[in-house]
Amino acid sequence: MNAANDSARADLAAIRANYSLTAEQRQIVDHVDRVAREVLHPLQARMDAEEWWPDDLFRQMGELGLLGITAPEELGGSGQNEFTQALVSEVISKWNPAVGLSHGAHDNLCLNNLLRNGSEEQVRKYVPGLCSGELVGALGLTEPGAGSDALGSMATTARRDGDDYVINGSKIYITNGPIADVILLYAKTDKSKGAKGISAFIIETDNPGFKVAQKLDKMGFRGSPTGELLFEDCRVPASAMMGAENSGVAVVMSGLDLERAMVASICVGMAERALELALDYAKIREQFGRPISSFQMVQSKLAEIYTEVETARAFGYRALAACVGLPRGAGGRGEIHKLTAAACLYAGEAFNKAVTEACHIHGGSGYMQDTEINRLFRANKLLEIGAGTSEVRKIIIAEELLRA
Repeated sequence: MNAANDSARADLAAIRANYSLTAEQRQIVDHVDRVAREVLHPLQARMDAEEWWPDDLFRQMGELGLLGITAPEELGGSGQNEFTQALVSEVISKWNPAVGLSHGAHDNLCLNNLLRNGSEEQVRKYVPGLCSGELVGALGLTEPGAGSDALGSMATTARRDGDDYVINGSKIYITNGPIADVILLYAKTDKSKGAKGISAFIIETDNPGFKVAQKLDKMGFRGSPTGELLFEDCRVPASAMMGAENSGVAVVMSGLDLERAMVASICVGMAERALELALDYAKIREQFGRPISSFQMVQSKLAEIYTEVETARAFGYRALAACVGLPRGAGGRGEIHKLTAAACLYAGEAFNKAVTEACHIHGGSGYMQDTEINRLFRANKLLEIGAGTSEVRKIIIAEELLRA
């Protein structure tokens, strides 16, 4: 009987663990929430109005312990897992979506990918600076002619020349591109092999063959710097290659699975903020002599927003739990590929519904560009496009279902 009770308690603990945070995670979330609310939230309006990124913001985030969440403590990180990293991203995105987007590109797409796939020498060379914010990271995958077909249509090339590679091509819509010091870049090293002829490189942007062609002006997430990057006979040492030649597709696909799980968390954080703003406004806005929160139609909208937020959170947490401890090179196929695509698909569409209803509750004020709910509304479309569009996510899910 005791053994059965112990087993039941263990099962219950496991169930609860999937939907609740550890004491350490709760402490981290509380710290990030306070810092993001006090330091990052006040920057939001100017960042949006001027497409402005504060020059010292990454260094400041490093000092506040917001960077290098998955990096070992001896390299300047926090030594946490991807689940905790997503919690940090969720909270930052709630209080300042533009910072949340740039944080994700730096800490997950660049730093965490480097940790998972780089050599010991590469990790020790770049990770401490990325953790402190002395270095800003980015990922270079999308090209003018290669978006949803990022691998098959990739035109950027890397040609071996003695002890170096010479890179030519361009990348577009690159988050942090205009301010990056280090870029995890994908390029074709063997065109005859198609997607299997791609390699990954770590590029330092002070290389004379690199330049920012333009900084892009966006509809939403406006403070997060996004750019088009050019590589013109950009010569890098062979040691800049991450992993073996022509093995970049595994890095890409594994990274995309993690990215989609992180994007789901960004959606949850922003949707949670939309709910808070809608609640606050509904309580203070009066029509027909009473607060609009007293009208059942408004109450219905609030209930629906809450349901979308919590459903997306639960689904996202399930996907993140599956990402923890993902082996090097794993992903890009199977259950994790399907699960992260589905969590991202649902979260993106849930946030769209939530912020649309929240904006509607605000009425005319929600249509004004300088309001916070309007900034959230303008940002929401990217979350159904980036990390693979909603349509691409559905294709991934269907392919994996049919493969089984």
